[in-house]
Amino acid sequence: MSTVQTRLKITGMSCAACSARIERSIGKLAGVEKAQVNLAGEIATIDYDPTVVPLEEIIHKIEDIGFGVAREQLEIKVKGMTCAACSARVERVLNRLPGVLHAAVNLATEKAVVKYNPAEVSPADIRRAIRDAGYTPVSETDESSADRERQEREQEIRRQQRLFMISAVLSLPLVAFMVVMLAQWHHAMRWGIFHPYTQFVLATAIQFGPGLHFYKDAWRSLRGGGANMSVLVALGTSAAYFYSVAATFFGKQIGQTEVYYETGAVIITLVLLGKMLESLARGRTSEAIRKLMGLQARTARIIQDGTEKEIPVEDVQVGDVLVVRPGEKIPVDGFITEGTSTVDESMLTGESVPVDKQPGDPVIGATINKMGTFKFQATKVGKDTALAQIIRIVEAAQGSKAPIQRMADVISSYFVPVVVAIALVTFAAWYLWVKPGDLSQALLSATAVLVIACPCALGLATPTSIMVGTGKGAEMGILIKGGEYLEKAYRLNAIVLDKTGTITHGQPKLTDLITVGDYSNQEAKVLRLAAAVERNSEHPLARAVMEAVGEAGENPYTVTDFTAIPGFGVKARINETEILLGTGKLMSQNNIDFSRWDATREALEEQGKTVMLMAVDGKPAGLLAVADTVKEESASAIKKLVEMGIEVWMLTGDNRRTARSIAAQVGIQNVLAEVLPEDKAEKVKELKEQNKIVGMVGDGINDAPALATADVGFAIGTGTDVAMEAADITLIRGNLWGVVDSIALSRATMRNIRQNLFWALFYNTVGIPVAAMGLLNPVLAGAAMAFSSVSVVTNALRLKRFTPRH
Repeated sequence: MSTVQTRLKITGMSCAACSARIERSIGKLAGVEKAQVNLAGEIATIDYDPTVVPLEEIIHKIEDIGFGVAREQLEIKVKGMTCAACSARVERVLNRLPGVLHAAVNLATEKAVVKYNPAEVSPADIRRAIRDAGYTPVSETDESSADRERQEREQEIRRQQRLFMISAVLSLPLVAFMVVMLAQWHHAMRWGIFHPYTQFVLATAIQFGPGLHFYKDAWRSLRGGGANMSVLVALGTSAAYFYSVAATFFGKQIGQTEVYYETGAVIITLVLLGKMLESLARGRTSEAIRKLMGLQARTARIIQDGTEKEIPVEDVQVGDVLVVRPGEKIPVDGFITEGTSTVDESMLTGESVPVDKQPGDPVIGATINKMGTFKFQATKVGKDTALAQIIRIVEAAQGSKAPIQRMADVISSYFVPVVVAIALVTFAAWYLWVKPGDLSQALLSATAVLVIACPCALGLATPTSIMVGTGKGAEMGILIKGGEYLEKAYRLNAIVLDKTGTITHGQPKLTDLITVGDYSNQEAKVLRLAAAVERNSEHPLARAVMEAVGEAGENPYTVTDFTAIPGFGVKARINETEILLGTGKLMSQNNIDFSRWDATREALEEQGKTVMLMAVDGKPAGLLAVADTVKEESASAIKKLVEMGIEVWMLTGDNRRTARSIAAQVGIQNVLAEVLPEDKAEKVKELKEQNKIVGMVGDGINDAPALATADVGFAIGTGTDVAMEAADITLIRGNLWGVVDSIALSRATMRNIRQNLFWALFYNTVGIPVAAMGLLNPVLAGAAMAFSSVSVVTNALRLKRFTPRH
């Protein structure tokens, strides 16, 4: 099964029952492996096999059950097409692009019309695909995804504001009538505005004007085989409205003359007010994505034929040389070729101190050039830039579900039918036993049950907190891949830290060179031989030796043979001379005796230095000591982790003495030393088998298996792409305080989710019995229901105030 993942923007959802029904319906399609629908973000994340079920079929299924899928159309001019084969090629390329639903290219008009899924592909991606096919898309000014999302949200808020205002104005006389009745000002009943016919006109305008939405949505929901919030609102308000209509026109015949027009009208008004406030608040939950998108530069200054030319940033290609002046945003990722400057990378790392840059240093798109003018060569553009990858990770995380949400989903799937059943039982109990024959009281109690029980708050409780929490993390330089990892980080009770590059800088320096045997007092020669061997190695210790040779101004020999022995060292041949450089185990395997210098080696290792042994033609030649300095913040961050109740372990391939020395400097009691790269994952697994919830922090390629094995893998962002890919949480800042902040943010988010779930369930578990007992007026029930969702979203927004622990 060749599974791909797509994200669809869903419209028309009103509560958790809606998102659950979409999940069930899509999940039943052949070829769909997994479907998750985030109510707060209005995003469906679907894993499916396009060879079994096309994306269009999934979209049609969503629409068939009464919901909408946001699709957009782009018309773009394509230059360079000369025949039908050209237009056919462009058409094929576009139709193969993930997220493109349909593309048609007209050769005569030189235009491509593309229908696409904005949650998966952008106009810039479409233009880039045309350019890669060998043709020229004529640049047009397109709204960014952030602009479109903001406009759609504002349009929806304006629609809800309009409906609420209409409903509120029409409801005022009915509310006044309710006040008159409560105050028993019977003389006011002579006023025409309170006449039942007048109330009928006002209530009808509300019921089938602003309230028509609830009927439509309820019908779509029932037609799709489920029931949602709108079903409860429609049932509750219709009961009060049609009872009042019957009392108005047939009161004498049925023996009922009291009307309750205000009940249905005010409930609709309050629900609309709640949805409007909820939309305003929910708009703020996705601010992190909009901020990230807003960071992107719109234009770039490129050097072509020796002259500067300003072009749209989406037209920049890998290899282009660009110029950036002081105060300007760096348009794409690359490395400096000419000039020096300082760059504000706070948008990426959360660190406010600008970073010095010189030729050869990397620069990242959307960061800000503070001082000098420089030129740089583009290495990553479009979807490959660091910012684009961050946006994708945050979007995926905000669309994901935490395991704790499963409980809310299960409750929501049964909620509405159960509530309708409780309302029917309530009606029967009042009408038949409590107050036999009292139709109005039975109706009011049943209506109150229907209205108080809407499951909106329950559906929003988890996803809103996940959205705000992951967004806040992104602002702090913490990229969390999904809700499940945010929840797992909360439960961590053990953290395994890789030493090199995590606790230490990962840039060791050669501190001691001791020559022995036949090579005594031949430091320069030994250093040159060692550097020649290490020249082909990518190990940090090798770089330390190479740097030492560079500083000494020596040129290394040429190596004719080289073999890396993982976890042990390297073997090489220079002409006829065989060089071994590595651990004591490597020497023992080759029967080379270094025992005479054990005391010297131990003394160096006690100082926290890593000692490499070197042999030439099977004889001891020297000891090279290399030290990797501890990062300034490591000790304080580890201390904080311990204070948070987390057991800290250090994992390293270094010998025990060196490992213990480093561990002592940063306050770590538990040390796993002399661990080969392939055994790191096994050590993590052993800790998990001790019933520990384990987090692993690393930055190298050899850390990837361990990161994947851990319950939560943390990749130091200054490390490799492979480690970042294997990790569940990426720390862009590259220091251990990111781990502290990740766990603290996870704990704050889970605490927030539990608060939300408590209040969401509290409204219903307390409200339904109170309403059933006739102690809750339907209007008050409507107010409580409307504001339950608002309170949940508002509580989630408190996470935006979360501050780092340092």
